[in-house]
Amino acid sequence: MLLAIDVGNSNTSIGVFAGDALRCELRLSTQRNWTRDEVAVAIERVLALAGIRFADLHDAVVASVVPPALAPLLRALSHYARLDALVVEPGLPTGMPILYDPPHEVGADRIVAAVAAHARYGAHRFAPPGASEPHGLLVVDFGTATTFDVVTPTPEYLGGVIAPGIGISADALFARAAKLPRVDIARPARVVGTNTIMAVQSGLLYGYVGLVEGVIRRIRGELGYPVRVIATGGFAPDVARETDVIDAVDDALVLDGLRLIHGFNRGPRA
Repeated sequence: MLLAIDVGNSNTSIGVFAGDALRCELRLSTQRNWTRDEVAVAIERVLALAGIRFADLHDAVVASVVPPALAPLLRALSHYARLDALVVEPGLPTGMPILYDPPHEVGADRIVAAVAAHARYGAHRFAPPGASEPHGLLVVDFGTATTFDVVTPTPEYLGGVIAPGIGISADALFARAAKLPRVDIARPARVVGTNTIMAVQSGLLYGYVGLVEGVIRRIRGELGYPVRVIATGGFAPDVARETDVIDAVDDALVLDGLRLIHGFNRGPRA
């Protein structure tokens, strides 16, 4: 089985694939200063929840946007699981040209998601009703930051937009507005709040929905071809329920992209 690990700023997503099938998806809190042994224990324990041992794994692929966390993770996989992990980093072939300038500044998770989106939702797989030309893709990833990434019909990674995530936007509000209570990000009963908690929840959720709709509208206005919008990340379902600009929600997009890039570089293995 293949171990796929996506180290994000807030969470680390772990997936195990048997062939093309995602057998399990697990999450850890990302620790920037974890040691080799600490990360090995954490991964071993979380895999045990799915009945998987290090000995069951034949290879690993890793993407990380947290540089200090990468080296201990790779050492843990090598020492305890005997895995020489493939790392998604600048220069690694992905099968998708990168038009970003300079290419090495694009986060690994953004490229991985773009590769998976093309494989799963590209023009060769899906054509919008009445479409007279190939469509591109717009991947919206609701993580610590919310990223909007455009994949051309060719396909090529064109570029995108980086905005503060809804979680850190909420943290900034609570940190700077002393009298506002910290509330969960949730759908209020109505847009017009009749108490402070509802008013803050309305501003966080619907304000963010407005941001997403506005950015997507402007991106579509700049492109000369239609795009299908694919959302992923923790808050994707919450935002998608409140708008009609998102065509699909795919929680496993980045993990599947890791599987695809691994196969592109090392070939499929059972």
